[in-house]
Amino acid sequence: MSKAGGCCFRIGYFLYTRTRIGYWYHQKELKKAREKLNGADHSTTSVTEFKDLSILPIPMLLDNYCYLIQDKQTNNVILVDPGDPDRVLKVLKETNIKPDAILITHKHWDHSGGNAKLKSVFPTIRIYGGAMDHIPEVTHPVADGDVIQFGGLKLKVIFTPGHTVGHVVYVLDGSSYGAPDSLFSGDHLFLSGCGRMFEGNASTMLRSLDKIANLKADTLVWPGHEYAEDDLEFTCDLEPENDTAQDKYEWTKRKREVKDATCPSTIHEEKSYNPFLRTGEETILRNLGILASPLSPLNITDDVRSKALAEVRDRKDRFKYKL
Repeated sequence: MSKAGGCCFRIGYFLYTRTRIGYWYHQKELKKAREKLNGADHSTTSVTEFKDLSILPIPMLLDNYCYLIQDKQTNNVILVDPGDPDRVLKVLKETNIKPDAILITHKHWDHSGGNAKLKSVFPTIRIYGGAMDHIPEVTHPVADGDVIQFGGLKLKVIFTPGHTVGHVVYVLDGSSYGAPDSLFSGDHLFLSGCGRMFEGNASTMLRSLDKIANLKADTLVWPGHEYAEDDLEFTCDLEPENDTAQDKYEWTKRKREVKDATCPSTIHEEKSYNPFLRTGEETILRNLGILASPLSPLNITDDVRSKALAEVRDRKDRFKYKL
């Protein structure tokens, strides 16, 4: 696919997101990923457990993650972004699990491409997704502040436009399980990164990122892609003096050498090294050339931060392009 911004990209993106050509393209990408990986997974994952709660990342395509969330006491199960239905069905068969619902963060086929097949296998399944995003097969459109609950699984919807016009994220309340909350961030937030602004400007994305930055510090971050190594490499190039980022990058390289998944991180971690969440910090502004001399924090306005976010995004795209 062409890089964003050009005429060819805009035409291709329209066809991908608004026509069945997108589904056809997604099927080709699924086949290509299986051939490239020879049927294996891109990462090794494990279940994270808290009392009666379990969260399993399911690797799919070349770097996507779906998430299987289960209340082990009530056996309620929710899937997040099952882009490869065959991969998900394999896990469901192995674990003898039937899902109650699917939560979709946004319309891109690598996240929503499993809806139709999973709905055909589980006719009563509920499929939730942002009301503004034209997601295929959604049965229950959601908006900012909505709450979705199955048994003890209680998730709040946060509207996070920027990557797409209707992107949402889901925050699982961990309190009844003695667990931290969990953020299922789709393509909004990655480990040391964020999604490209296909359908929003920097100001829109900044407001969405600020919502996420205000979540509890111990909130677990479960992203839609395994981008950590590339994102942290860029972060260390942008801010070489950030020891926390350097340490996380070295940890990530060790994990990826053996194909171990790097998720989850936490909101506290992301605020210590993710440049997309740190556009108001002097070190970032100075390294971007936006802050030539020390400024009072009062002078670091949202306009300045939006400019910084746009610059970080542009530099990241030129450093190593990721959709």
